[in-house]
Amino acid sequence: MEDFRWMYLQLCKEGGVEPQENVVTQLQESKNAHSSRLDLGGHSLSTDTCIIVGRAFQKDTVFTEVSLSDCMLTEEGTKMLLAGLFHNTSVKCLDLKGNNLRSTGAEVLGKLLGCNKTLRRLVLEWNALGVWEESFSLFCDGLASNQTLTQLDLRNNQINHHGASELALALRHNSALEELDLRWNNIGLLGGRSLLEALQKNKSIVQLEMAGNNIPSDILKALEQTTGNNTEREFTLRESRNKTHVLSREIQTLKEEKGRQFLNLMETIDRQREEMGRSTWSTSAQIGQLQEALNERKSAINSLTAKLQMTEAALALSEQKSQSMGELLSRMKAENEEQKEEQSRLRKKKEEENSLREGKLHREIQNLMETNGQLRNKVDELECRSKAQQQQIFELKQELANSTTELKMRLTKAEDRLESEKRRSKQALEDMESLRHKEVEHISRHLEESEKVLQERIFKLETQRIQLEEELCRTKAACVTERAHAEEELGKVRAQMRLEEQERVSSLEEKLRSLRSSMQEMQLHCSQQKQTISELQAKNSHQSIEMDGLRRRIEELQQDLSGKDQEKVAEVSRVRVELQEQIGQLEAERTAQEGLKAKISALERELKVLTNNHREVLLDKESEKSSMLEKLRLKEVEIQRMKEDEAQRASYLQSAILTYVQGSPLGQYSSPKK
Repeated sequence: MEDFRWMYLQLCKEGGVEPQENVVTQLQESKNAHSSRLDLGGHSLSTDTCIIVGRAFQKDTVFTEVSLSDCMLTEEGTKMLLAGLFHNTSVKCLDLKGNNLRSTGAEVLGKLLGCNKTLRRLVLEWNALGVWEESFSLFCDGLASNQTLTQLDLRNNQINHHGASELALALRHNSALEELDLRWNNIGLLGGRSLLEALQKNKSIVQLEMAGNNIPSDILKALEQTTGNNTEREFTLRESRNKTHVLSREIQTLKEEKGRQFLNLMETIDRQREEMGRSTWSTSAQIGQLQEALNERKSAINSLTAKLQMTEAALALSEQKSQSMGELLSRMKAENEEQKEEQSRLRKKKEEENSLREGKLHREIQNLMETNGQLRNKVDELECRSKAQQQQIFELKQELANSTTELKMRLTKAEDRLESEKRRSKQALEDMESLRHKEVEHISRHLEESEKVLQERIFKLETQRIQLEEELCRTKAACVTERAHAEEELGKVRAQMRLEEQERVSSLEEKLRSLRSSMQEMQLHCSQQKQTISELQAKNSHQSIEMDGLRRRIEELQQDLSGKDQEKVAEVSRVRVELQEQIGQLEAERTAQEGLKAKISALERELKVLTNNHREVLLDKESEKSSMLEKLRLKEVEIQRMKEDEAQRASYLQSAILTYVQGSPLGQYSSPKK
């Protein structure tokens, strides 16, 4: 505002014009009030002041409302003042009440309406724009080309039926004017009819004031009805726009949700891929570790077999030595029999004792041989178990490779399906947008009912979704219980296996104890024998100690193998459970996407059905409207004809009564009283 005041003073200084005090004071007041309204009403403005103010309006961007009522503007002043508003982009309301604007003012106002694109309200009350028909026609031409003015006040402008016809022509081309005030003019019957015909084509005017124009009541009612229809139409259009805006927002939200779901699904797929890679890498590492452990066990078993072979060779040597010693004993017996016949009895007794001892030794050697055979059998069993474990590891590798290939195939299929579904959804959304742009104009009052139906259906769908979620929770709980039951069964099986292993270990320990006791008995018997037998006993005790160490080593290896087998089984079961869970998640997401697609397709079908129904209803309403308008026109014609007939009849009756009264004696008596 300070800029406008400074601009006004600067232009007055440049043009050599004395600034008016009332204009300066008004500008100062508006500056102090920080208002965007310039009120110069009631102040007489000179032509020079109008020129300066018009030039200031060309560069003004502050005032949005200008009041120039009762300013006694001259024709030149109005021309220059309004010329400054031709290209103004801030003034939206202009008040020119009571300035006696005539031909020049009407022409300049027509040019203003043709050039200006920001003016919304124009007040021209108490002027004389309708006096000159040619100037008013130029004003109407500017109004016809204007598409921004919404309120026009033409009260008390001496507009006759010719001006009304020109105004009607302008209204046929204008589609922005909403409020028109034509009170207290001279429009008459012909002007009213021309305005009525124009309003039947103009659908934007929602308020029309026509009082004090000598227009018949039937035409006024028809004008009110047309404006009422326009208001209803504007109201329905606003509702439809609001509803279309709401629908577009919902569609946008659906698009965003689908985009988010797609991104989340892609992220989950990437995570699952990473987890699959990690799991495959970990399983391959574990398999490598198991392979290394098996190789180590194979080397240990090979070393054990070599040691067993060494023990067998040592046992064979001991048997040979025992046989040689038997031969020596037999020779010694024969020599003793030849030399000493007297001591034969004693020797016989000693020989019997020695034979008994040798039998015991042979039995013990046979027992040792049997134990060696059992150990060999156990070694064979261990080799068979290692082969079976290698076979199981190979089968597990094959199963892992097959599962990875199947998962990769499923992932590729899921990605292809997602891409096809994306294309379909994009195509469907494009079709919906094109249909929406084409059919939005035909939506009317029935949208409320459709929204209610849609809300009910959405409520039903939400209830179905809640039921499905409850079913999912139930299935998850059942899966959890089944999993717990399976884990309990696994624990029971593991406990049974542990008990069996403990029983086997206890039996083996008892056998070892029995063997140790037998070995101690052998040591006691061998200590009583000769030096050679004591050496063999020492060798046998050393071999028994080695055999105990080997047995302990075999037991430790068996325990390690059982622990590794359990770990391997647990790891394989865990990997299978994780794969099944991932597959279940993928299937659940796929089912959810299919449900969303079905919902979207159902909503699209419902929208198509509703749009078709609305189109049919609108066509029916338009046909009914046209038929009702035709009936109203016919009724109005009949009423007008009946009124004319009644007026003629009343005039005939009145003339007949007057003639009768004048011819009767009552007329003679009544004449002197008059």
